[in-house]
Order: sequence, then C-alpha cells, then structure tokens
Amino acid sequence: MMTNEDTMRWLGRVAEVLHENRDYLTQLDSAIGDADHGINMDRGFSSVRDKFPAMAATDIAAQMRTVGSTLVSTVGGASGPLYGTAFLRAGGAAANKAELEPADVVAMLEAFLGGIVARGKAQPGEKTMVDALTPALAAAKQALAENASLAEITARAAAAAEEGVKATIPMLATKGRASYLGERSIGHQDPGATSSWLMLRSLAEVCAKM
Repeated sequence: MMTNEDTMRWLGRVAEVLHENRDYLTQLDSAIGDADHGINMDRGFSSVRDKFPAMAATDIAAQMRTVGSTLVSTVGGASGPLYGTAFLRAGGAAANKAELEPADVVAMLEAFLGGIVARGKAQPGEKTMVDALTPALAAAKQALAENASLAEITARAAAAAEEGVKATIPMLATKGRASYLGERSIGHQDPGATSSWLMLRSLAEVCAKM
C-alpha cells in the first residue's frame, strides 16, 4: 500500500537520482541527441522539488498532476512533454484513491507508458524510453498476477527496465533527435530509456523500505 507520503519519498528520490546522474545522462545524450537530457531532467525535478511543501498535503493524483504540469513547463526538448504527459496520465489513474494497492501502482505504470506512447508515437524497438518502460510494465503485470508484494513488483519492473536500457545500445534509432544520425545511432545507450529506468529504480528503492 502506497500513501501520499510514500509517493513524496519516491519523487524526492527521483529528484536526487536525476541530480546525481545529470552528467551521465547528458553524456549519453551528447552521443545521439542535443547533449541536454541530464540538464533538462535535473532542472525539471528541481522545479518539482520546489513545490514539495504544497504537494505534501495533496492526494496522490494531485501530486502526479503537479509533477506533470511542472515538467511540461520547465523541461526542454522532447522529454518535457513526454514525461509531463506520462505523469498527468498517471495522476488520472490514481484519481480518487487515498492509497495505492499494488494493482493501482501497476495501473499507474501502464498509464505512464500510455502517456509517452500517445505523445511520442513510439513503439518498442525504436530506441526510446518506451524500450525501458514496456518490459517494465510486462514484468510488473506478471508479478502482480503472481500476487507478489509491491516491493517485488517494483523490483522486477526496475530490473526489466534496466535490461530494456541495455537492449537500446545495438538499436537503430528511428524516432526523435537520435533518428537523424541513422546508422551512427547504433552502439549508443538511449538517454530517455536510462532516465525512465532511474525513475523505476527509485520507486523500487522506496517500496523496499515501506
């Protein structure tokens, strides 16, 4: 069961992890993008963190919507609209829920991925964040079907996302900025998939301590 305090801990951990990995994500993006993914994500979640005092008293749906609207307005490039839409959709999935059961968390993850697919029109295999989130959702659904704990569900989702990130390295990018490089995009890890995995890893860390 996740409460709004747990989701605040998760968002706080995401902000920390993206700040810690700012240079790493930017380095990944310098190979196949605009060399700003880490900078943009750190800026976005720094703005989210500024809103934590007000968010702490709101329900989970409102928290997710605040994150989404903040990312849309503060994150440059494609990542702002993509992650912004993802969090807005996640907020919709959490509507009218004071606490989240494991099934609710999986539903939020599905809505999160759905938001990115709807906004970016990406499919698995195109070297995007979808390549981390799709296997993560599949792993989460499988774990839920096995009546696994929330800690186990999120751990398996994060592990699947990490494998998905590694799988982007040999892919040819056919979506987004990286697609302009054609064959030269092969051999590089996708930065968006990497930041998606870092968010899920942060969620697993928080759920493991609940």
